Amino acid sequence: MANSSVLGYPRIGAEREWKRAIEAHWTGKLGEEELHRSLREIRLAHLRKLQAKGIDLIPVGDFSYYDHMLDTAAMFGIVPERFGYEGGSVPLSVYYAMARGTHSAAACEMTKWFNTNYHYIVPELGGTNPALTGNRPLRAYLEAKEELGIEGKPVIVGPLTFLKLSKGYEAAETDLWLDRLLPLYVQVLTELSGAGAKWVQIDEPILVTKLDEIDLTRLRRIFGTFSQAVPGLKLMLQTYFDSVEKYEEIARLPVAGIGLDLARGFGRAGNLAALREHGFPADKSLGAGIVNGRGIWRSDLEEGLALIEELKSIVPDDRLIVQTSCSLLHVPVSAARETKLPPELKQALAFADEKLDEVAYLARGGEGGEAARASSAAALEALRQSPARQRLDVRQAVEAMAAKEPKRGAPFAERRKLQAERFGLPLLPTTTIGSFPQSAEVRRARRLWRNGEWPQERYDAYIREQIDHWVALQEEIGLDVLVHGEFERTDMVEFFGEKLDGFAFTQFGWVQSYGSRCVKPPIIYGDVAYREAMTVKETVYAQSRTKRPVKGMLTGPVTILNWSFVRDDLSREQVAQQLAFALRQEVEALERAGIGMIQVDEPAVREGLPLKPAEHAGYLKRAVDAFRQTTCTTADRTQIHTHMCYCEFHDMIESIEAMDADVISIESSRSHGEMLSSFETHAYPLGIGLGVYDIHSPRVPSVEEMASQIERALTVLDPSLFWINPDCGLKTRGQEETVAALRNMAEAARRARERFAKS
Repeated sequence: MANSSVLGYPRIGAEREWKRAIEAHWTGKLGEEELHRSLREIRLAHLRKLQAKGIDLIPVGDFSYYDHMLDTAAMFGIVPERFGYEGGSVPLSVYYAMARGTHSAAACEMTKWFNTNYHYIVPELGGTNPALTGNRPLRAYLEAKEELGIEGKPVIVGPLTFLKLSKGYEAAETDLWLDRLLPLYVQVLTELSGAGAKWVQIDEPILVTKLDEIDLTRLRRIFGTFSQAVPGLKLMLQTYFDSVEKYEEIARLPVAGIGLDLARGFGRAGNLAALREHGFPADKSLGAGIVNGRGIWRSDLEEGLALIEELKSIVPDDRLIVQTSCSLLHVPVSAARETKLPPELKQALAFADEKLDEVAYLARGGEGGEAARASSAAALEALRQSPARQRLDVRQAVEAMAAKEPKRGAPFAERRKLQAERFGLPLLPTTTIGSFPQSAEVRRARRLWRNGEWPQERYDAYIREQIDHWVALQEEIGLDVLVHGEFERTDMVEFFGEKLDGFAFTQFGWVQSYGSRCVKPPIIYGDVAYREAMTVKETVYAQSRTKRPVKGMLTGPVTILNWSFVRDDLSREQVAQQLAFALRQEVEALERAGIGMIQVDEPAVREGLPLKPAEHAGYLKRAVDAFRQTTCTTADRTQIHTHMCYCEFHDMIESIEAMDADVISIESSRSHGEMLSSFETHAYPLGIGLGVYDIHSPRVPSVEEMASQIERALTVLDPSLFWINPDCGLKTRGQEETVAALRNMAEAARRARERFAKS
């Protein structure tokens, strides 16, 4: 019988109690000691659950107060100077300041964790002097052992991944930084070994990306150092999200185990091919990531057992560990409470808790579980036969659409003239990204409407009041292009999914996106089809309240795809084309209603970028095609906007340009210099706005700070094409700080215009 293991478990709790505790602390309603107690209770409850489910190697140390990369930086005292850190244990106030910023210090950059929907805080190494400020994995190990009698498996972000995902140093300094960090890692591991830890999971997901000989030399040095320092400690070199590069070299590293992603649809093909061709070292355990930690569909248990049988011909039973393909951080907690889903969908789901059962079952070799295999097979077959997946009308319409090249009628230079005549905007026009603050009152109104306590008429009237208020505020602030505020929308993906066929929505399917921000991804389980106008009513109403242009606001097809849990019986390209066809119909409805500016947001385009460079071009071509299919039927005088955020874009500027949006706004305030360097080598010929302030932080930047961002951008971008806007939507901010920041932004724009008028 193989051992069972999990690489990590969701932090947020079934009721998002983790989120509520942290946010209560931020608002001063929960003191620091009370926060520690609350999060400890959540953490121990999770460990008890894994213990009760029969997991042999239970992860400890994966639990975080915000983010695991931030935890690692804090553990090593890597705190930028602007936060006033003076050494020793990093105070919780400094920890959260790094993540969220303060009134005097900008937050650290945030970007995506590989190609998932989770976002981490980027460590800044420059100017810091690393030192071990506290052994977090050791504390987690001892807590599990002393409180619950659990022999836990501490989880640590590995040195190479940590360095590769950090910033603030030159590539030539990588080995210098490795010199600084290796002794600290050794100290962590030595203390764990001294406390009796048996296994330690060292996460090195960077090994599934492109590696060169220098990286391999670093890996040999890292794990050679570890094996000499703690020869009695079993190290599990854990990879995930795809197949490893340089399998033969990695297999020779001096570790006790290697974890490989073997989940269908991710790393299985490459990793399984490597195992078949090269075998597996006789002195190591294989962590076989058979249960998909990123998807929500039940495992095909028969298929899983067959794979285990094949693996046993390569690795003896006593050295095989059946586990999830990655941390369960990326899926909701439990499907047990979902009572409102179609039966054929509900029975085909497996969230984190259900995946624990699958891991334990497969590790036992299916022992005593004929019924479980039969249930799994029947559930998956019922979903395959669902009428929602048999929409011939959709398939034929999408096929006809895809047969034509998606292209606007005239090139940008001609469209630009027509749009300038239509809108008469000033130089350096100002706008926002789309959403405005959703207060507790707004959320309460939506809840009363959803519960049937408010009739549709009352709710519509309330939404109009909010639109009136914010249209007037935008005019008073002096913005040039307005938005209606999106007060009727819970989430930028969920809102559209609820109005399209082929989607389903959970009641409790929350997943952490960044920090305390949790999202409830829709499930695309059937063919996607347009029913009726989704955004026209509110947009047209807002436009009726002002003479300034109001943008229609849509979420783009690739973002809906990447921020949803997606069916696995069609290719993702096919699903994206169905989404594009449905959204095209909404774009056309807005245009018919007289809306002249339409923003199709694609913040998640880069999130779906494959981890293998060889696959980048194909993915980006498909993403560009889906966006253009959505927007290509609009008139030349209609101005198409888009927005991207959360990611780095320097290596995909050409693809952004190929989308042919008249205006793109890009999140860049936390990484302004890196973004601008891209435009020093690539002249961008379309309209563009680089976010001049960070909306993820509660601080209100000064006029001078924003003016500096504008001045820097205009050294490499054409002023006649430049727009001024925040980084992202303002839904999560408060009204007071939002208005103050937008006033400063408008004043910074006014000053910039004056300067250009004089010159």
